[in-house]
Amino acid sequence: MSDRVLITDAGFGPVDPAERYLDFADLEAAPGALRVDLGPETDPATLTPHLAQIQTIRIAFPAVSDGRGFTLARTLRRMGFAGRLRAAGQLIPEQYPMARACGFDEVEIDAARAQRQPEADWRAAAGRQGYLARLRRPAA
Repeated sequence: MSDRVLITDAGFGPVDPAERYLDFADLEAAPGALRVDLGPETDPATLTPHLAQIQTIRIAFPAVSDGRGFTLARTLRRMGFAGRLRAAGQLIPEQYPMARACGFDEVEIDAARAQRQPEADWRAAAGRQGYLARLRRPAA
């Protein structure tokens, strides 16, 4: 297993070691389709002129209790970003339904976390509805 694991609805997979992400500060100088790293504190409005050239945005989750990345992802989707969104860092299986509901396509965690929280836990979480989906369900 590599040092990073990519989680999708299909389960665990490797992170492509050839993928390179630009720091948001270096975005202005880079041409073409890009992969960009964002911190949870990023103001999404600053990305507006660059959204068309960004292929993938990886949003950092520095702590399990830090949910700012969910808000950032939802805002980017509402702004029209149609590329790939990746949540990366300190996430747990119970947060996977929320990540998907907010617009994330995938989650990236380190191999140590993947050993503590195996693929079966993430697959089980992928099948659960988050509380937002339950709230949107029509009353019986």
